[in-house]
Amino acid sequence: MQQNSHSGTSPDNPRFFSEEEALDKLLGTKGSLLREQYESEMNVFLIGEMIGVKRAQVSRIEKGRNLTLTTISKVFKAMNIPAWLHLSGIGKVAL
Repeated sequence: MQQNSHSGTSPDNPRFFSEEEALDKLLGTKGSLLREQYESEMNVFLIGEMIGVKRAQVSRIEKGRNLTLTTISKVFKAMNIPAWLHLSGIGKVAL
């Protein structure tokens, strides 16, 4: 088998790329438009996974729209922040 002299790889000796190298090759270096868009979308996806909501809901949370106590509670739990709501006549309720 002939070895590729530029990359030092062959079918018998493949080269493995780090995540950063793969992203650089596929999406461009950090700061490029495509890379920034990818990283932004990935962050929204991961935040949604942590909280347990879909990407559209993460966007609404970021904008402060349609927030429910359930959603706020999920955010606090994902961040491992204990939170309570004080209700007059009822007292303190854990979120």
